[in-house]
Amino acid sequence: MIDTRQARYLAVYLVADPDQTTSDLPTTVIEAIDGGVTAVQFRSKRQTDRDAFALAGRLRAICRDRYLPFIVNDRVALALAVDADGVHVGVDDLPVKIVRRLLGPSRIVGYSPETDEQARTAARGCVDYLGIGPVFSTSSKDDAPPPIGIDGIRRITRLASIPVVGIGGITAERASSVVNAGAAGVAVIGAILRAPNPAGAAKTLRDAVEQVYPVSSR
Repeated sequence: MIDTRQARYLAVYLVADPDQTTSDLPTTVIEAIDGGVTAVQFRSKRQTDRDAFALAGRLRAICRDRYLPFIVNDRVALALAVDADGVHVGVDDLPVKIVRRLLGPSRIVGYSPETDEQARTAARGCVDYLGIGPVFSTSSKDDAPPPIGIDGIRRITRLASIPVVGIGGITAERASSVVNAGAAGVAVIGAILRAPNPAGAAKTLRDAVEQVYPVSSR
């Protein structure tokens, strides 16, 4: 079994999407990090390249000042432009071997497979972790497939040879069950971005993960 503690940066993984909040995103990210978020992914589907570059640069600086990994969803060129720590891609994006070649060996590459076989073979020197979901029903992604549930997370973590982070409909009440099923952590969007107190929401999620394994000293 994979030692999920080796991937502590996945424990509370915030997907920072400007379309999912009405608040100032950089301010919300700072509050979330103060509460216990361990990594930040920037996801922007609608912004122009110029606007996404400006916002990603601000978030990258916030994460760098606080020694957190900053990952960009899908957009490899944007990740390189802002000197991100990594990229997260899916099956319709650039092949992971190409992403790894572009990013080099030291940056993080995350991948969202759609089949068990893709999950089983994802590592092979290219991928550092898998994003698996939706675990539960979610309103943060319009085209999300049916939820896979805790049994789905348990199955994928047994198939995969690299750490898994669960995403989709995860709340503080559900987080520990996802980690108990073998995930290294939980990825959240609305649970933090739409919370009235992002720092408090992040702390509650972090505490739930730490019921299963210690993330780090705070």
